[in-house]
Amino acid sequence: MTSVGSVIFWVSLGGLAYIYAGYPVLILLLGRLRRQPAERRFQPRTVSVVLAAHNEAHHLPRKLASLLALDRADCLLEILIGADGCTDDTSGAIARLNDPRVRLVEFAERRGKPAVLNDLIPQCQGEIVLLTDARQEFDRSFLQECLATFADPRIGAVSGELVLRSHANDTTASEGIGLYWRYEKLIRQAESRFRGVPGATGACYAIRRNLFRPIAADTILDDVAIPMQIVVQGFRCAFESAAVAFDRPSQSAGQEAVRKRRTIAGAAQLMRLYPQWLSPARNPLWLEFVSHKLLRLASPVLLYALLLSNAALLPSPLYSTLFTVQLAFYGAAACGWVAQFLGRRSRVFGVAYMFLTLNWTTGLAVCDALRSRYRVTWTKAAT
Repeated sequence: MTSVGSVIFWVSLGGLAYIYAGYPVLILLLGRLRRQPAERRFQPRTVSVVLAAHNEAHHLPRKLASLLALDRADCLLEILIGADGCTDDTSGAIARLNDPRVRLVEFAERRGKPAVLNDLIPQCQGEIVLLTDARQEFDRSFLQECLATFADPRIGAVSGELVLRSHANDTTASEGIGLYWRYEKLIRQAESRFRGVPGATGACYAIRRNLFRPIAADTILDDVAIPMQIVVQGFRCAFESAAVAFDRPSQSAGQEAVRKRRTIAGAAQLMRLYPQWLSPARNPLWLEFVSHKLLRLASPVLLYALLLSNAALLPSPLYSTLFTVQLAFYGAAACGWVAQFLGRRSRVFGVAYMFLTLNWTTGLAVCDALRSRYRVTWTKAAT
């Protein structure tokens, strides 16, 4: 039993080490040793913007002002707003803007973002299609930086960088989320330098219109499915850190858990929708896709197995020390929960707290995916 327990322990520890440290180090090395940087130079191109919105009348005026104020906004041919079963004053907000480039396409039934994208992208006239959401605002140079990356004919999609703005009222949860985003962006930058990223930032990415292929109507992660369909056609998806959009981090672990649960269920769903991407022969980014998108789905099971197998191996001195380290980490997460409850900020405890919260959420999301308990439509958290 001891030998079985030790195998479970070391396999679990090795799996977690690869997911959160080994793969990031590997891709950083590959990004340095086998760099394939995009050839960047600005070239004017016609751009269509597509935005799927459900009851976003409050955010749309500011969002559209952000788009129309972009450097090289002269490249914007049209902005298509897909009103997905809206019951607010979305149509009035668009009408008051009174800009001929902005066109509202209303859908009486709420079907979800993938269906709206499938309908609107084929209607676009621009060579490049910029996909975005209603809440986030763009840095003025966003469009110019995106178009510069498309100068490389190998690039089929460009993901911008979402910068989370800090605030004096940020909580322990938002501190942890901010650090997590910085970790994620480090990985994406390395992937982009090597071969490409297996997905994009949903609030700010652009594609070549002629490379778009319709996605399943129940797709949760359009920002993975659309770029990956471009990748399997032989093109690259680049991460451009100079193309910046701004957002606020979730202020509670609960808000982040709702968002993340849906996102992770979407990652699991991809295996059902696109099983061919699990084959190295049919997926040019197989290493990145499996290591970055799929292996994290196993993290909750590995954490659980690590703790239980470690307890079964006591009182060995080595395993006692490792068990103490695990308990200290869980204790730090508990301190993070207390700090969040009290409305305090704690960067150290916030990391542990958000790590365990996100892994708990991952476990729930995998169960959702296995039982098909997810919805393509998105319910916004209260702001």
